[in-house]
Amino acid sequence: MEFVIAPLRSVFSCIYNIFRNIFKAIYVWCYGLWNLLWLIKELLFGKGTLADKAASVGVQHAGMMFLRAFLPTIVLRKKLITAYENTGTAVVTAAEDVWEVVNQDEVFLTAYAPKMAVLTNGSNFFLGMQNTPRYTNNVSDLRLAANRDDIPRVITPTVSREAGQIVAGAGGELDLPQQLTLPVMAQLAEEYFGTTGLSKETLIQWTHAIFRYIFFDFSEEPAVKDPAAQAAKEMRDYLDQLIADRKAGPEKDDVLGRCLKLQAAGMPAMGDENIRDNFLGMLTAMVPTIPNAAAKILDVFLDKPEALAGARAAALADDDELLLKYIIEAFRFNPMNPVIFRIAARDYVVAEGTLRQRTIPKGTFVFAANLSAMFDPWAVSSPQKFDITRPPEDYILWGLGLHRCFGEYISHAALPAFFKPLLQQENLRRAPGAAGHIETGQGPFPWHFHIEWD
Repeated sequence: MEFVIAPLRSVFSCIYNIFRNIFKAIYVWCYGLWNLLWLIKELLFGKGTLADKAASVGVQHAGMMFLRAFLPTIVLRKKLITAYENTGTAVVTAAEDVWEVVNQDEVFLTAYAPKMAVLTNGSNFFLGMQNTPRYTNNVSDLRLAANRDDIPRVITPTVSREAGQIVAGAGGELDLPQQLTLPVMAQLAEEYFGTTGLSKETLIQWTHAIFRYIFFDFSEEPAVKDPAAQAAKEMRDYLDQLIADRKAGPEKDDVLGRCLKLQAAGMPAMGDENIRDNFLGMLTAMVPTIPNAAAKILDVFLDKPEALAGARAAALADDDELLLKYIIEAFRFNPMNPVIFRIAARDYVVAEGTLRQRTIPKGTFVFAANLSAMFDPWAVSSPQKFDITRPPEDYILWGLGLHRCFGEYISHAALPAFFKPLLQQENLRRAPGAAGHIETGQGPFPWHFHIEWD
């Protein structure tokens, strides 16, 4: 009988899959329309300026859900982004297509080199480099200087010590960025990277001005570019002097000390200017980002009591691995970068052979919407559900491909170390009123976020 049953089983399975996909498509279209209506209502009648509303994660979610349902890839011949040389603009929202774009490093190139030239006085940092020997040399050398063995030896103990002391002495309330995450990251930079003789406030100001220019300026606004260029010049001068002083002084086992040892060994990417430019880039990539992520993650926890309770149980159990799962899943709901941008090096057909197929012309500035991809029901199971058992491929939080975040593992260590002493407190909650919600400053960064506990 099996020779009869097996074909019938295949037929029924095929019919089931057809109807399941039809119903899923109907659900996606209806949900997309609902989000369009909500988006119109929010933009017309919601509180705040239009720019504030457009920057909110709720509006971003709704807009991407609508696009993903009806226009998964938009290609415009119009040049909307003026900070970079390009011939038009594309927005890619379907998960498979976002993966396709971001993993095609030879087709969709990193765009940052012109801004890096401004900040490094004509040079570059590996984030702005394509897949070249220079890129490989820089990244390989820096992975020797800042290696993963440092996570349990330096990163976790330093952040845990500093965060624990601050929370213990806070008296049941604090401003998360200003009193906890930003000063601790500046302290970590001093102890781990070796940025001695510099005030925390100065490092925070420099790195935020530079980061804003690299990642949030699409029109070369003088109000953004000029402070970044000035901050970068001051930072270069400081780093040049620091490198000279360290070469003349005793050896120290920190990232700068290891870079100088690699230089003495004749490694190709370890000249003084290379070290300076890489430090400018690494510090800018670390100091603002982890505090930014921490504020967004806590904001999600405080909106989701069950997730907060689960994360607190993990913190009380001293289970960093489980706590990190809660942190990463919360971060999915409000990532630091809702899009990854690239520039097409040649004409390319995305989603070829599907109904989503579109040609992205050479020179197009491409927004690959990782926020949308992480909530695509065609690729992610029950995307609106808070689920810490998701597979790693459901997340695009630290990039993909050649330029996947260099400091991802530092984030994986620092975020649980920040959250553990907070979550161990009784009745962690927002402060009353507007103070208990994220207030941005220095551009789009979470600058104040007041919380309380018993």
